Amino acid sequence: MKRLNRKKTIDIVKELDAFPKVPESYVVTSAFGGTVSLIVFILMALLTISEFLVYQDSWMKYEFEVDTDFTSKLKIKIDITVAMKCERVGADVLDIAGTVIASKELKYDPVSFEPSPQNKMWYQILEKIQNRLQEERSLQDVLFKSALKGYFSDPVPRNDSASESQDACRIHGHIHVSKVAGNFHITLGKPIDTIRGHVHFASLIKKEAVYNFSHRIDYLSFGNDVPGHINPLDGTEKITLEQNMLFQYFITVVPTKLHTSDVSVDMHQFSVTERERVISQEKGNHGVSGIFIKYKLSPLMVRVSEEHMPLSVFLVRLCGIIGGIFSTSDLLHRLIGYFVDIICCRFKLGADQSEVLPD
Repeated sequence: MKRLNRKKTIDIVKELDAFPKVPESYVVTSAFGGTVSLIVFILMALLTISEFLVYQDSWMKYEFEVDTDFTSKLKIKIDITVAMKCERVGADVLDIAGTVIASKELKYDPVSFEPSPQNKMWYQILEKIQNRLQEERSLQDVLFKSALKGYFSDPVPRNDSASESQDACRIHGHIHVSKVAGNFHITLGKPIDTIRGHVHFASLIKKEAVYNFSHRIDYLSFGNDVPGHINPLDGTEKITLEQNMLFQYFITVVPTKLHTSDVSVDMHQFSVTERERVISQEKGNHGVSGIFIKYKLSPLMVRVSEEHMPLSVFLVRLCGIIGGIFSTSDLLHRLIGYFVDIICCRFKLGADQSEVLPD
């Protein structure tokens, strides 16, 4: 009785078989079918490898939200070389609220404006990267994913020899400011605070002295230090032969929270617009010669996260590739065979009719 029940169960299961088997005696193979099968297998292998590479890769996802952090301080890290001696220039920050951040935290080192061969090579590499970033913004994703892994190194440390002509001043250090718009500037004279306001004391500088605000921005960042991250103004160099020259950089700072598979860090990106002009009272071009970096903070914050393809999506896509190729190739094979049979039948029918016709 049990054997009969098992046999009935197996027969019922066999009737549900959606993949009926064809006896081998009914199967006919051909060279054309073998060629198509070989091409299909190669194509499936290539697409499977390509899909696996896509699965291993990742992409950056950008989300925007309002920045609600107004109380914390913002760190500005500066490393700028000006083509004048240190006793002639001064630097500090004046924010929109009128608060003056003294430049005591900044260091003034006499150096040579001409960089060393090692630094010059780094500037050339950095210039190429900056040019590519301006041409193709998608490279920013590459920097987010690879810079934090150490693929890009920080600038080469300055190694200025004492024997070199110290015709320039390197102003470097970091300043903590409030998260409001402000103005970091380098101009003639040391900064002092008076009852009437904030001024730079330049009366001790001889009038016959040569003023030259040619400069090189080795490093300028806002917020926390991110090793290897390349900022828009890193490696910027401005050379001028004019004495009364005004260089202006208008910067918009965007708070950014970066989350990747290797690191999670709070950083600040920024965009910049540059402007330069000659100060001439005779021509009506009023102003103060110097280097002015005017910054403001964006009210929006960007969340950048590294996304990966889920394993379930990868398997579904892989099944779609294999099944789609099999179905499409089988349909094309049948259509081609159908048309070949029609053409061959017509030729064969014509040949038979010509043999039947009498001479």
